[in-house]
Amino acid sequence: MKRRAAVIGLGHQALGDHLPGLLGSHRAELVAVCDSNPTTLHEQQESLRVPAFARTADLLDAVAPDFVIVAVPHRAGRAVVEECAARGVHVMKEKPFATTLAEARELAAICQAGQVELMVTLQRRFNPIYTSVVQFLDQIGTPFLLDAQYTFHTDDPGAGWRGEVRQAGGGCIIDMGYHLVDLLLWYFGLPNRVMADFSASAVPGAGYDAEDTAVIQLGYETGLYGSVLLSRWMAPKTERLRIVGTRGSVLLMKGQVQRLALDGTVVEELTRPHAPASAATTQIDYFCRVLDGERPNTSGPEQHLAHAAFITSCYESKSARSYIDPKGML
Repeated sequence: MKRRAAVIGLGHQALGDHLPGLLGSHRAELVAVCDSNPTTLHEQQESLRVPAFARTADLLDAVAPDFVIVAVPHRAGRAVVEECAARGVHVMKEKPFATTLAEARELAAICQAGQVELMVTLQRRFNPIYTSVVQFLDQIGTPFLLDAQYTFHTDDPGAGWRGEVRQAGGGCIIDMGYHLVDLLLWYFGLPNRVMADFSASAVPGAGYDAEDTAVIQLGYETGLYGSVLLSRWMAPKTERLRIVGTRGSVLLMKGQVQRLALDGTVVEELTRPHAPASAATTQIDYFCRVLDGERPNTSGPEQHLAHAAFITSCYESKSARSYIDPKGML
């Protein structure tokens, strides 16, 4: 029997990833949707032919789903998770897990008290291109340098709630940057020093305060160090992570990963241009297996306390003008 799932928040992420992922799932079925925008809600109800609700509580009480996929503005996430946990409804939550480290701790406690599973949706972890990096890293000797970049151009980087720190918790670091932070923690663990500089000045006079561009310097006790560049103003669209070791390097790009020799020649590579849609379905199916006791939850609250500590270190280092140890926050 399929797990009964609902989607709360019908923005770009839900329409582009979560709804198609659910419709392609063999282990879950869509039974309801929820959004505060009446026009969007009506359109999706007509298209999907499922019950639609303007309030989370109404959906949970009327439909009683097994789990929900939460894709709401960052500041609204806590309240939705709290309502779900109070009713014993499991949650897949769009990143970030929380807007602050304090909120991350509170959410972890809420999920534990309600005895519900929460998995943060990070689809790269279910894409073979990204999972193969671990094996490639074993073949380049000792990694000592990393260079990461995730950029794209949008004409209005401060548009909507994402432009307000009060609503979003931050800008490109906590939002789009969460993907790169997750990759770094997945591959190498939490660094012991982080320092960030950032700005919200790409459009002078626009009035937003959430950073549109950031550079993060980081280092590990192992000797690995490097930088991360994030921007929602800088073209062209680029997603890249390069790790340099004593016997070669690994270059990870969207849809492709290469292992390079010391002279830069490609030793081996993997490509998977059509992965994104299937990765959404794979993650949903994996979460159903977690609920059935067949798989461990590898992207739950306890793991994402580290993400929150990393991101908090970035913002605190800006004020301190010095490196911060995120491990000291946990």
